[in-house]
Amino acid sequence: MMNLQHPYRALRRATLAVCTLVASLHGHAADDGAKQFALGKKLFVQGAAPACALCHALKDAGSTGAVGPILDDLKPDAARVANALRNGLGNMPAYKATLQEEQILALAHYVAKASGGAR
Repeated sequence: MMNLQHPYRALRRATLAVCTLVASLHGHAADDGAKQFALGKKLFVQGAAPACALCHALKDAGSTGAVGPILDDLKPDAARVANALRNGLGNMPAYKATLQEEQILALAHYVAKASGGAR
């Protein structure tokens, strides 16, 4: 009689290994997202020159700027924010000369997530 448990045991081990790897990768992505969010918030409040918080109101940042749009109402997605940061928009200056691309992406991620915009 053939023992069918042996192949199933190997399949269970392989499935467990794949699930563990996926969970580990998901955890790293969550850590990276949290770090990017924290960096973006720091840049929004004080890191960019001029600071975004001077002109924009954003509840999460505790900013009440009245020159630019209220980001909680606008709810921009990250692509829209990154585009505005790179190229400027209306009275808003371009930041591509003063911020690195990683910083622009962190700011865009932060604003989109903190305002409830699509990511």
